[in-house]
Amino acid sequence: MSTSRKAPSFELIEISGPVGSLECLRLSSALETTIGIVLVAHPNPTEGGTFSNKIVHTLAKTLSRLGYVAYCPNLRGVGNSAGTFENGVGEVDDMAAVLAFARNEHPMLSRLTLAGFSFGTFVQSQLCQRIGSDEVEGLILIGPAVSRHNFPTVPVGKTLLIHGEEDEVISLETVLNWARPQSLPVVIFPGVGHYFHGKLTQLSDWVNKEWQTR
Repeated sequence: MSTSRKAPSFELIEISGPVGSLECLRLSSALETTIGIVLVAHPNPTEGGTFSNKIVHTLAKTLSRLGYVAYCPNLRGVGNSAGTFENGVGEVDDMAAVLAFARNEHPMLSRLTLAGFSFGTFVQSQLCQRIGSDEVEGLILIGPAVSRHNFPTVPVGKTLLIHGEEDEVISLETVLNWARPQSLPVVIFPGVGHYFHGKLTQLSDWVNKEWQTR
């Protein structure tokens, strides 16, 4: 794999979704060779979550530097995307449409990572269950909103779960209670809240460390 780097920037594109057009940010691989696809899902739009979220961009840029092309959609009812908010139900159909678009653009790429922050982790966990974990290289869950949604189980050996010790939105206790029956490891950032303020570089470094060995 080439290690030659370039400086890609986010490009706004439109994707045909199940209830209309979805606006999406696409970030090409920072390497000359693209090795995989990553889809990144934003936090709860009823609380201001969009594809402009800093953690969404951090995840996209981190994976881009490893050779992935990143797709960060505004799910239904967000920004200029068609439809209305469905609390993580119809949004899975939206993300499946983004995946189909990405695979059509890159038919030779088999490596797929699903990443999300907060509400976005619920969307991606459901998508992983729908398409089957064998189709997914890995799942990156940042601040999973397990106290707000009925999460499916996730593939333990493929899932990176990161949570802030002092998360004021989704308590660490609820995450541990969800993870424990699955024997799912949890990476805890000490003294960190839900939005990882001041810790985005550390978050990027950790994801990079975990994913560059895959």
